[in-house]
Amino acid sequence: MVKQKHVCVIGAGISGLAAGKAFAGRGHRVTIIERSGDLGGVWEPARSYPDVQTQSPKELYRYTDKAMPEAYPEWPKGPQVHAYLRDYARSHGLDGAMRFNTRVEGMKRRADGKPGWTLALRSTDGATGHEDFDFVVVCTGQFNEPQTLPLPGEDGFKAQGGQILHSSQYGDPDLAKGRKVVVLGGSKSATDIAVNAVNSGASEVTIVFREPVWRIPYFIGGLVNFKRILYIRAQEQMFASWGIGPMARLAHVVAKPFVWANWRGLESMLKMQLKLKQCGMVPKERIEDGVNCSVPIATPGFYPMVADGRIKAVLGTFDRYDGNTIVMSGGQRVAADVAVLAIGYKLGVPFLPAEYQNKLVEPDGQYRLYRLIANPDLPDMGFVGFNSSFCTVLCADLAANWLVRYADGQLARQPSAAEMHDNIAMMLNFKRVERPAAGVYGGLCVAPYHFKHFDELLADIGTKASRRNRLVEKFTPPDADAYARFLATAPVYMAAA
Repeated sequence: MVKQKHVCVIGAGISGLAAGKAFAGRGHRVTIIERSGDLGGVWEPARSYPDVQTQSPKELYRYTDKAMPEAYPEWPKGPQVHAYLRDYARSHGLDGAMRFNTRVEGMKRRADGKPGWTLALRSTDGATGHEDFDFVVVCTGQFNEPQTLPLPGEDGFKAQGGQILHSSQYGDPDLAKGRKVVVLGGSKSATDIAVNAVNSGASEVTIVFREPVWRIPYFIGGLVNFKRILYIRAQEQMFASWGIGPMARLAHVVAKPFVWANWRGLESMLKMQLKLKQCGMVPKERIEDGVNCSVPIATPGFYPMVADGRIKAVLGTFDRYDGNTIVMSGGQRVAADVAVLAIGYKLGVPFLPAEYQNKLVEPDGQYRLYRLIANPDLPDMGFVGFNSSFCTVLCADLAANWLVRYADGQLARQPSAAEMHDNIAMMLNFKRVERPAAGVYGGLCVAPYHFKHFDELLADIGTKASRRNRLVEKFTPPDADAYARFLATAPVYMAAA
């Protein structure tokens, strides 16, 4: 019999909701701690920049048990995603489990000798306290603490009326109207904000980036939805993955010329469609060498605006502020009223004690996580949403379903600590030696290996079905409804008080 646990879920974003639903659905008592005043994580309105929308189509950006409304466009806007998440929480009875405006300051193993952790909590009104939990699910993800970039001359820039904002603070398009906007970064948020600034009436817009990267348009060649090229098992199988045998390796060697031709054809198509040469933004890296979670979608309008000069593109980074200008690493000076730092977020779990931090993160920043969910040296704890990908919601959903069974000892393939350590070592070697692109974001990325990752999770869970028609699946994106059916075939159990 599985004993009911009091489970703390840290974070009320996509992953936190998935974890809360999975543990509550197995009969556990759940408390969701959220530092902000609303659910949604990056989709919380206060953290969203104007015109933000999903990179993935709505049928891929959803939970297994709830589709997005049919009325939504294929790539929903931020407010629509937030409404979907709010409805999901309400429909699964998670509203009462949430505690907003509360931050986890620290944690330590319980002093009473029972399994679990004691969390130090602080609310925004200054109240503090400590609470015991039998299990902790960390759902803070990779978009938690904004990165900062302190540089010489900031005070002088601000004294002349300049503003320096992280991309998460660019919430009002009126910030750009009639002003000189300089955006630092090469992510989708950087290009989104640059385009928004132009459309909002900025007098000048400049984007500063270290190097050009391959961006994928929503429709490749203007005709084919990118999900039918980059989200399919056939494309995934062009990449040699982990744990494959000699015959599979031989097959990759034999297919290498055809795979090479496939990628060169895609590169040629993108160069032509996006006018990369005209923009001076042809990447140096081969596209297949960099396919991972950092490959952004091309913001509609971005390349045309670079081509016709509405957005000035500068290669480099910020060196310092000098009066009302920003000096670049290459010596260029750009006049600015608003500097937007689209430089991402700090990756880490700051509330975890140092002794456990060292067991979780390698010196080179790679995370030690089995299936990107659990670490045998961190008992009574798991991570949901650290298996980042192009279909984030589905990844979090399957990870949460895996984790609750792992916590309850109910996986069909419940791993021993030794098996977990061996697998972690193998995966670290794969990311460092065989495919360095898999090491981005601390190795917390399953792209382009979605299907293999999902296959492993379902096999561990013990589902009786884990594949659709093999030919159909080979050439179609992941199907959330199909994964719901697969999960429904797993052994059923409930925790008891």
